[in-house]
Amino acid sequence: MTDVSSPRMPAAGRGRVTLVGAGPGDPDLLTLKAARALRDADVVLVDDLVDRRVLDLVRPDVRVVWVGKRGGARSTPQPHIDRLMVDEVAAGRHVVRLKGGDPFLFGRGGEEAAHLRAAGIDVDVVPGITSGIAAPMVAGISVTHRDASPGVVFVTGHERDGDDERLDWAALVRCRLTLVVYMGISNAAKIERHLLEAGLDASTPVTAIQSATLPGERVLSTCVGGMANALAEAAIASPAILVIGNVARARMP
Repeated sequence: MTDVSSPRMPAAGRGRVTLVGAGPGDPDLLTLKAARALRDADVVLVDDLVDRRVLDLVRPDVRVVWVGKRGGARSTPQPHIDRLMVDEVAAGRHVVRLKGGDPFLFGRGGEEAAHLRAAGIDVDVVPGITSGIAAPMVAGISVTHRDASPGVVFVTGHERDGDDERLDWAALVRCRLTLVVYMGISNAAKIERHLLEAGLDASTPVTAIQSATLPGERVLSTCVGGMANALAEAAIASPAILVIGNVARARMP
């Protein structure tokens, strides 16, 4: 049965949460709705990857709390973030949960929204430009260039503990679609091995884009065979996106 219900909108005067996508980094890539939410916020809970210039939109009296979550680094526990949002809403405040990229694409926004709605809290979601689209674009790559690929697949290169085998690498190779990998730098050697074992040609091009849209942006072109070594030699570090497939060969200058 088709669901034709309208999304719930926050009620005026009540505590509520807005999950906001901050985009890939450059503050100019925020949506107008995201900017309005930030100007209206009473409390802003900010992910580690959000560029600090985005907070120029926040009123001086607003409480800003950094709740960083990065692979391989000390992170704020998710239960603490959930509890903080609930407590602030109970006090009648408008909480903006500010996330890098898009909240619902590897941003745990779906988990947070479900937790809040289960607690009876109004949630509005503001999409953001995800780095899996923005990073290839600034590197001159169209992930669905019709001469190179009929589609694109987004995957995480950093699974939860115990979930490393959920990806069917052989199926990903067989589909011949562009592969965009988030959070894959620390596991580049494992990703390379999986792809080669699944039959992907070692000469398949790879482009790594670090800190896309920011002043420190770096782009490296290499191949699947030797990818991990090339990334290490060039000191490509997180945050970075890997674009794997023939579209990387079709880069615009």
